[in-house]
Amino acid sequence: MTNFTPREIVSELDRYIVGQKKAKRAVAVALRNRWRRQQVASELREEIAPKNIIMIGPTGVGKTEIARRLAKLAQAPFIKVEASKFTEVGYVGRDVESMVRDLLELAILMVKEEEARKQRVKAEDLAEERLLDLLLPGGVHNAEPGSTTDLSTETAADREGTTRDKLRRLLRMGELDQRMVEVEVQDTQLPTMQVFGPQGLEEMGFNMKEMLGNLFPKKNKRRKMSVAEARQLLIDLEAEKLVDMDRVQTLARERTEQSGIIFIDEIDKIASREGGRGPEVSREGVQRDILPIVEGSTVNTKYGPVKTDHILFIAAGAFHIAKPSDLIPELQGRFPIRVELENLEEADFVRILTEPKNALIRQYTALMETEGIDLEFGEDAIDEIARTAAQVNQQTENIGARRLHTIMETLLEELSFDAPERTNRQIKIDSSFVRGRLEDIASDIDLSRYIL
Repeated sequence: MTNFTPREIVSELDRYIVGQKKAKRAVAVALRNRWRRQQVASELREEIAPKNIIMIGPTGVGKTEIARRLAKLAQAPFIKVEASKFTEVGYVGRDVESMVRDLLELAILMVKEEEARKQRVKAEDLAEERLLDLLLPGGVHNAEPGSTTDLSTETAADREGTTRDKLRRLLRMGELDQRMVEVEVQDTQLPTMQVFGPQGLEEMGFNMKEMLGNLFPKKNKRRKMSVAEARQLLIDLEAEKLVDMDRVQTLARERTEQSGIIFIDEIDKIASREGGRGPEVSREGVQRDILPIVEGSTVNTKYGPVKTDHILFIAAGAFHIAKPSDLIPELQGRFPIRVELENLEEADFVRILTEPKNALIRQYTALMETEGIDLEFGEDAIDEIARTAAQVNQQTENIGARRLHTIMETLLEELSFDAPERTNRQIKIDSSFVRGRLEDIASDIDLSRYIL
């Protein structure tokens, strides 16, 4: 795991997320504690449980983004699930254990890519030899057993060796990149079939692809492509062959158990409100099903059992109607760290538009550059956009920073449509332009509810 200090983690999160200092500090400490746990003596290490976090705050204030960026920093398997998608055992819907299986599948992909990168040099050499075989067909190297040649085998082999060396040089120089070759690849498509059952396909305890692969004969198909494309394809195929899948599965299981992060969104939707009836019938049941996974249990997967004792769970919810205390007490106790995220104000919107590495103003400017248009936003325009977003959030539903996306799209809709035909390539957006496009919509509450 990457060894970041809590201050460095917060600093990295600041590059993408505005404000929410409490939440950033909480997740930074939780991530650092995972590293600290790895340094502790082995007999005590198993006793140290992760301190799960519950984030409380309205939509669009950065809950999901904080968890997602945290997982990228940790280079850990990370999965986001929505609590409302799960149902109690016995009802039609997803089983809660599937979140752990999905996390392991992701870890398998991560580790497989890492192992393939380690084999890259060897795979490049093997791919080069296969490419040379394709570029030099009919030589002694590819001759059928028992076939005769006009020259002696030795002379033919020497000649082929010389030609092969010349081709190798040209290949490495990129002179042959545009030449077309036919590559034989395995057709991995299998006949589609519908499987009906109370649980997901992963519950069936076997790899469906492997089983069907044995039932249906493997087909090879020939694909015509340039040497440059063929080289990349062959490198990937050779690297995949060199990867030890048993090692990948072992490492992935270990990484899932020791550094996996599961983000459970909309946890407030499964909180049972007092006197609730009807659709709430399975809400408490879902909580009871989630409880053993968060507490620590063993989930069976097709790659072997996975323990959830040290997986970090981050839950989030708006809690507009329900309260965290509406969750069952046992589940509340498994989320000892509670962080309340703040509502976004007009000043926050100004910062969101300009400060982050992926700021919206930068995104739209870059998009317009592709059409040869130099788009410039004045400070007064940015202030006006932020003011409008804050106003609409107050008058209608508060959807946080997501309001900026709808406002920016409405603001630049006409420009985006006309961009390829425009003669004026220098466009400055000022406050009067923003007001002209948005004032009527923002002032009419009914209209803004549908458009913004």
